Amino acid sequence: MSTVTVTDSPTPAPARAARPAYKVTGRRVLRSEWAKMWSLRSTWITLGLGLLFLVAFGVIAAAHYKSELDSGRPMRPDDVSATALSLSVFGTNFAQLALGVLGVLVTAGEYSTGMIRSTLAAVPRRLPVLWSKAAAFGVVALVVSTLGVLVAFLIASGIVSGTPAALSMSHSGVVRSLLGAGLYLGLVGVIGTALGALLRSVAGGISVLVASLMLVPGLISLLPSSWQDDINPYLPSSAGQSMFQLTHDSASLSPTAGLVVFLGWTVLALTGAAYRLVRSDA
Repeated sequence: MSTVTVTDSPTPAPARAARPAYKVTGRRVLRSEWAKMWSLRSTWITLGLGLLFLVAFGVIAAAHYKSELDSGRPMRPDDVSATALSLSVFGTNFAQLALGVLGVLVTAGEYSTGMIRSTLAAVPRRLPVLWSKAAAFGVVALVVSTLGVLVAFLIASGIVSGTPAALSMSHSGVVRSLLGAGLYLGLVGVIGTALGALLRSVAGGISVLVASLMLVPGLISLLPSSWQDDINPYLPSSAGQSMFQLTHDSASLSPTAGLVVFLGWTVLALTGAAYRLVRSDA
């Protein structure tokens, strides 16, 4: 008599849980860049310096004007035509360096640490990374700068109250100039971000930024006067200053024209950064 051996059927392996599908979207890239930016200590320090430069130098300029006026000594030609607005935005020349340098660090800093490889691996299309970095830092720089010039103006206008330089917020052109100063510094931050992505070097990006905003205007002054009049208004620094000047002459652009020219420089920097980001390896 034969026996039948019954073998157990193999137990099926448990099904693996399906991994959720994550899709790279512009919103998620922007949130990622926003989180990375605020995780850096340099962001807090440099933004604080930019705000300090705007307020401190504006207040110092107003206090210096008031002391000169009270002393009874002849005032310098620049101080004679000074207003509460021009005194309060005196710190923009210093704040633009702080915000521009931070913009360079936002992008070039990742190249120096090698983190850019992880970033581009997560976002293969690349360009959303540049747009998100520029947008996130540009908005932050705009808000900080506008707040700084507003505080500087309120304090400076109180210091020079009752003097020929006195102005109030209701004076024609004051609000436009204050917003123009904030927008100018915000765009400087975007240009710094673009230069960092274009040159992929912190030192190189800062050098080009400083040269564009401060050294080139000095070199242009060495040219013949006829050339200066044709070139100087269209330089980044000159076009930017025309955005927040209260009065204009024949040698400067109108606020709208200055904004258009400075936007052109910003778009040019972003275009160069986008081209290299797409065409070159990290």
